[in-house]
Amino acid sequence: MLETKIKFNKVTQNRDLLNMSLFSLASSISIFGTSAYNFAISLYVLKITNSGLNFATTLILGVLSVIAVTPFAGVLADKLNKKLISITADILNGFLLMFIYLLIRNGYTLDLKLIYISTFFLNFFSTIYGISIEAAKPNLVHENKLISLNSISKVIESSASISGPMVGGLFFAILNIKYFIFINSISFIISACLQLLIDFRLNYSEVSSNNKKLSFYADINDCFIYLNKREDIIKMTIIFVAINFFIGLSINIPMPYIINNIMQLNTKLYGLIQSTYSIGAILGAIIIKKIIKNFSLEKIIKSATILLSSCMIALGFSVIIQAKISDETFILIYFVLVTILIGFSISFIDIPIFYFLQKTISDEFRGRVLGLVISIAKIVLPIALIISGYLINQVPSYLLSIVGGILLFIFTLLFIKTI
Repeated sequence: MLETKIKFNKVTQNRDLLNMSLFSLASSISIFGTSAYNFAISLYVLKITNSGLNFATTLILGVLSVIAVTPFAGVLADKLNKKLISITADILNGFLLMFIYLLIRNGYTLDLKLIYISTFFLNFFSTIYGISIEAAKPNLVHENKLISLNSISKVIESSASISGPMVGGLFFAILNIKYFIFINSISFIISACLQLLIDFRLNYSEVSSNNKKLSFYADINDCFIYLNKREDIIKMTIIFVAINFFIGLSINIPMPYIINNIMQLNTKLYGLIQSTYSIGAILGAIIIKKIIKNFSLEKIIKSATILLSSCMIALGFSVIIQAKISDETFILIYFVLVTILIGFSISFIDIPIFYFLQKTISDEFRGRVLGLVISIAKIVLPIALIISGYLINQVPSYLLSIVGGILLFIFTLLFIKTI
């Protein structure tokens, strides 16, 4: 009997490991491909138009497509086969880029119209893929491996944010854009093929709602009815959205302004500082899976949010420190350390929150709820950026970071303890 149980555990671990390995490889290719393409195509737009507005429009279209499709992607993930959706999304991305490659090869000019349309749909399909995979994660592995899978996802996401633009920029410099598009199209097809090998029902309980007729309005309405009964999920969503707001208000706008305009560090040093965020996020993702069993999710999220608020305050105080210590090396080290801690703390926030949501939300509502949470966060972030962008011309920039950090600290003490 004991021997049979040991063999069963080994088989279970092997299936978990196989799914995690295939997921990691497929996600790396898909996320990396999208990141590299978005950066390379933005550089191409900048080159052919020499217009910062057109460059920004390309990036904005990507964000708008994500906001537009996320709630509906959640409905699809709940009502249809998640494996089929994620594979189809990657295949459509591959076919889209292959179609563009064939157009260029046959003499069609890669103009702004084609770029804008392709960017919108590439991010459209990638969002459907992302929500489907996010909702499917608890079904890919057993519960004791779910936090490891989330940590791997964070490492992939953070690595892609560094290497994607780097490779996209490199390919843009040494290859004709059409060959880069061709290579990227093949990468999406490879990702789809890898997903064919993943068992999406390794840890799955059949739910009857998946057989119901698809109705976006009714399904989203059902999501709100479900959330109305789940105070714990609503509170976790509020925490996630609030943190995203304060990041936009007190980090995303003030930090580059302080570094470039006040500290007057050159662009290379600014790029170095920015890259260390991903290093911190990767470190956080690696460490969190080792300690999460020893502490409550509430304690981890609360501690990480306090650390994040401290980093915001530290960003603001850098201006005061610089008035007394103007050494460039010291300033660089200061910002590198703060940025690493920001990345580290965000991993310690994001991974436990999504682990909680994935584990807590029932399988039949998971896609819709996650889609709604991500949509709200995506909408709130631009609002915070607009507010911060306006205020930075009205008040000293360091105040945005300091006040935002203090407000986040107060929010943490008053709200997170009630989970």
